[in-house]
Amino acid sequence: MRLPLAQISPPSPPYPGTCILLLMRKNSDRLFRMTSPEPVPSSSLDRRDFIKTSSLAAGALAFGVPALLRGQNLNSKLNIASIGAMGGKGRGDTDACARAGENIVALCDVDSGSENYAKQTEKYPNAKFYKDFRQMLDQMGNQIDAVTVSTPDHLHAIVASAAMRMRKAVYCQKPLTQTIYEARYLRKLAKDKKVVTQMGNQGSAATGLRRAVETIQDGLIGQVHQVHVWTNRPVWPQGMDRPQGEDPIPATLDWDKWIGPAPMRPYKGRREPDDQYGVYIPFNWRGWQDFGTGALGDMACHTVNLPFRALNLDYPTEIEATPLSKMNKESYPVGSKIRYEFPQRKASISVADPHRFHHHRTIEQDAVTLWWYDGGQPDPSAPDGHDFSNKPPIELTADIVALRGDIPNSGSLLIGDAGSVFSPDDYGTSFFVKLKDDPKYIHYTKHPALAQFAERIPRNPNGKDNNLSHTMEWLTAVKENTPELCYSRFEIASRLTEIMLLGCVALRAGRTIEWDGPKMVAKNCPEAAPFIKRENRPGWALS
Repeated sequence: MRLPLAQISPPSPPYPGTCILLLMRKNSDRLFRMTSPEPVPSSSLDRRDFIKTSSLAAGALAFGVPALLRGQNLNSKLNIASIGAMGGKGRGDTDACARAGENIVALCDVDSGSENYAKQTEKYPNAKFYKDFRQMLDQMGNQIDAVTVSTPDHLHAIVASAAMRMRKAVYCQKPLTQTIYEARYLRKLAKDKKVVTQMGNQGSAATGLRRAVETIQDGLIGQVHQVHVWTNRPVWPQGMDRPQGEDPIPATLDWDKWIGPAPMRPYKGRREPDDQYGVYIPFNWRGWQDFGTGALGDMACHTVNLPFRALNLDYPTEIEATPLSKMNKESYPVGSKIRYEFPQRKASISVADPHRFHHHRTIEQDAVTLWWYDGGQPDPSAPDGHDFSNKPPIELTADIVALRGDIPNSGSLLIGDAGSVFSPDDYGTSFFVKLKDDPKYIHYTKHPALAQFAERIPRNPNGKDNNLSHTMEWLTAVKENTPELCYSRFEIASRLTEIMLLGCVALRAGRTIEWDGPKMVAKNCPEAAPFIKRENRPGWALS
């Protein structure tokens, strides 16, 4: 039977292409294992095995049909617990699971006094509310199939690892972790526990991003030697020292649990009574080194996603970071320019053949320099503390200005021997192409050169709402118990997160880093070690 390319099960980026024969064999193996299941914790047997058995039954009826299609026809609903449920992303992640038809059975947040708390608990009246995710997992573990993690960055790995140890599927917001050690830890844990995972960089679901990845890999613009990625972040305070004094902790807030693995510090509320956000809560934590990862953490897992996948980026060998304002031990600067050097690489990518199963070929990619730009020059009179001027050199962006009339606030530019690809948004969902003989950039859907490149990366079939479709891809994989269906699973997302975090490490270390990726060591900079692996506060170890 011939299957359309859009129906073939998703690949394993950044090396796209999954052999459907192996997926079929894997499903067949699972059928045999039903009579002798792998031992799992008793707390998760009933729910997880029920969903999995329903999935296998559907697979048996449609054996040989891709798992993604079978998953869409399953009637079983997943029980979802949302952690960090009251923040902006927490609400979005919870609501996406509910829109997909799943059950929201638990909501967890350290603050029960916000307007969001009232709205979400009213929206999900049957969900139990907790302030401590550990208590929630202990009490409801056998009723939960999967969790969403939408806490501040410093808690991501603590929460995710606890759920994964209980073999719960995890959808974790970007950046996946706050430290490189944690990223490796979650990658290994996901593999060992065989749990279904997804990081919340929802641009991964977009057809435009996947089209860019496959065409660049297939030689659309030749060998790429330069990448430039920029963002308007930070749009929160940075470059400041810790405020003096202490404010009363609101009765509805569990400050100790919010601090989590970070060193304890006094609570501070709003600097001024009319401030929209407080010093730390609910949004400005991003700029503090103990809790966030600055502009890199907020946006690099989005804007670097396209070049990361297209160029099969792995460990950089050198990272140089230049802050545009003072760099202290408390917060990130209001702007930074970071250079990453990546060596030559080989990658295995899929070859689309309409008459046979996927095959693979090896491609070789040259060394590449990636430049990251965030914020701008300090401007105390500006609402965000900088002038938004930090962007690639004008000689590289003149054609972008000719296309749009300006340089967008966020974007990415890949410069190859045969032309350039420019993506004008935060997520890489669309792109423009300018080959050597082109007078201007042309949208990828209209450029005639793209007709020669086959669509070999499966598309997400869940609609154009990338946040919802990215979530639904994860939910389908949970029901199928097939981690490989997730395009941003931790195996892949952890590597993208590591690249981003190395910029934070270089900023905090204050010097160029020579990176030994396999050994996870800054060879020339032992003082970087505390930023690679954090010393957690007692009682907050990784699970």
